[in-house]
Amino acid sequence: MRRVTGLESLSPALFRRPVATLGVFDGVHLGHRAVLAETAALAREVRGEAVAITFDVHPRVVLEGEGPGMLTSLEHRLRLLGEGGAAAAVVLRFDAALRERSAESFVEEVLLGRMGIAGLVLGPDSHFGKDRRGNPDLARALLGPRGIPVRSLGRVEGPRGPVSSTAIRRAIREGDLAAAEEMLGRPVTVLGTVVRGDGRGRSLGYPTANLDLSHEIRPPRGVWVGRATLPDGSPRWCLVNVGGRPTFHPEGEVPDTVEAWIPGFDGDLYGREVILEFHDRIREERRFSGPAALREQIVLDHDRMVQWIGRKSGERARGPAA
Repeated sequence: MRRVTGLESLSPALFRRPVATLGVFDGVHLGHRAVLAETAALAREVRGEAVAITFDVHPRVVLEGEGPGMLTSLEHRLRLLGEGGAAAAVVLRFDAALRERSAESFVEEVLLGRMGIAGLVLGPDSHFGKDRRGNPDLARALLGPRGIPVRSLGRVEGPRGPVSSTAIRRAIREGDLAAAEEMLGRPVTVLGTVVRGDGRGRSLGYPTANLDLSHEIRPPRGVWVGRATLPDGSPRWCLVNVGGRPTFHPEGEVPDTVEAWIPGFDGDLYGREVILEFHDRIREERRFSGPAALREQIVLDHDRMVQWIGRKSGERARGPAA
């Protein structure tokens, strides 16, 4: 997927009859994917391409001084937008100038003047322009006379209620990954860069990949069955620890970390990006009497991981119950 960063970089020459959609797209959940699918469908109708417009930070950072915890960093979001059907993404800097730009100016100067859109698709939370005045009705009033179609979608309903980034954040923080997965339409994931840790895992015989998540929300503390997608695209089951490593550090002495032990892998991942899926919480994080006791527990954790994978493989092989 192509990426264009900044309003000043935009030009109609960069796109082929673009059909645009607009939003934060945090998590790129089922609702967002429905919008992306409709954008791609309209793009096919007009013989163009689907373009997702998003922002470098959550608008609430500028509007309210503080944003929500993010499900996905910008890099993670862009990957998921591409997987969802966007041919290109435009990343706008959400600053005071963009906040003050009127909805009419955004349509005339950005969507038409700098992009030359051939269509627009808006989701239930899609607003644009100063004071969020831009909505599907205003877009149709401005674009309809020019023969540019505008489509809008309602909110997607999940088994437990409306799908939203807010509901997913709450579910992940509460450790209800099943609910989060239903709304995401995929496992709960984080994207992080592997950084150097304190080497404790290697000294125990279980070297871990320590991830810098760029402030992405992570599940509660504990040991989780995970699956890592390595830089070459290969998936590997792993044990993931989220927490403060209480066997070696008193509570609050060091920030919480996310680290993954990938059995059988001994490659160098430093500085590379890894995607971690979270599947099942094996146990709470707790303090052990020393390294030997922790090593014994890791063996037990690994056994439980293998058992969980075996159960899940059996369930997939049997298929849904009749």
